[in-house]
Amino acid sequence: MDFNLTQEQQQIREEIRRVCGEFRDAYWRDIDKKRDYPDAFVRRLTELGWLAALIPEEYGGSGLGITEASIILEEINRSGGSATVCHAQMYTMGTLLRHGSEEQKRRYLPKIAGGELRLQAFGVTEPNAGSETTRIETTASRRGDRYVIHGQKIFISRVLQSDLMLLLARTTPYDELKDKTQGLSVFIVDLREAKGKIEVKPLDLMINHHTNALFIDGLEVPAENLLGQEGVGFRYIIDGWNAERILVAAEAIGDGRWFVERAAKYANERIVFGRPIGANQGIQFPIAQAYARIEAADLVRFQAATKFDRKERCGAEANMAKLLASEAAWEAANACLTTHGGYGFAAEYDVERKFRETRLLTVAPVSNNLVLAYLAQHVLGMPKSY
Repeated sequence: MDFNLTQEQQQIREEIRRVCGEFRDAYWRDIDKKRDYPDAFVRRLTELGWLAALIPEEYGGSGLGITEASIILEEINRSGGSATVCHAQMYTMGTLLRHGSEEQKRRYLPKIAGGELRLQAFGVTEPNAGSETTRIETTASRRGDRYVIHGQKIFISRVLQSDLMLLLARTTPYDELKDKTQGLSVFIVDLREAKGKIEVKPLDLMINHHTNALFIDGLEVPAENLLGQEGVGFRYIIDGWNAERILVAAEAIGDGRWFVERAAKYANERIVFGRPIGANQGIQFPIAQAYARIEAADLVRFQAATKFDRKERCGAEANMAKLLASEAAWEAANACLTTHGGYGFAAEYDVERKFRETRLLTVAPVSNNLVLAYLAQHVLGMPKSY
């Protein structure tokens, strides 16, 4: 067992840290205040090839593994930024990488790698389905050489900032299926050609993730944009869940380290009653506890990523990494806010912004309750609870 990063992995960490140094707290604070999209940051990472980390070299990418991708996202969040836009492109692209045809990959991947196209939107969740993905109601009906799509989606991020979106729709009615995981299909939607057929309604949320509700009415998608086989889309979605959970775990670890570092720094500098507040165990113990739990979650993250890159089964590890990292980050967020006291609520300290952002990771992209249910049933052999 070797717990050290390779030289290449350490160089990636240092390079991402350097690039993030070009986008300081004020940049992210302004983006959050204006509810803007971090276009300059995304363009910079794209120019340097970091958003194409998981794309094979033959398609213009770097051909790196999920371990290296997780390091990239961790460092972005640890720098005080938000890696959401980056992880979205990485894991969304994975569905195309693993299940797209050779023609589809050659048509889209080089342009995504080069920054000509953005694929940062994935249309899955619906108002009446929630986490029960097999219950989605959006339909795609085959008509000649096209599919016509009708339905609604909710909590779909970065539609207005993307050129392409992967969309999950029902191609077989639910009542006609014996296996309820069948009958769903994934489509590559060119959003530039979908104007007038998709109404995008931005949602006002506590976090700036450019999230929307979609109303789809008569959207026509060429049959050649069906990804993989018709009716197997749910399996394709599941196939990407492990990668997504590992990447989200890395983001949470980055957040947690940001909180711990900021809290420790402030605890050393803030003088009350003639001494640093960090001298008080009531301040230092919660920070130290959060640090220990982040470090433990980090080990599970790397275990999951290593298994994923070896193409080994890693469902349990990926889910545990997401669970432990998100809860450790939230613990660190609370310790950091408490340490800062009233100043923690001031936008100029950035704690409240990161506080809001990291809270999301305990409920999205999957609720930690569902992670626990998965572990109970599939790892510990308990009865199915959902």
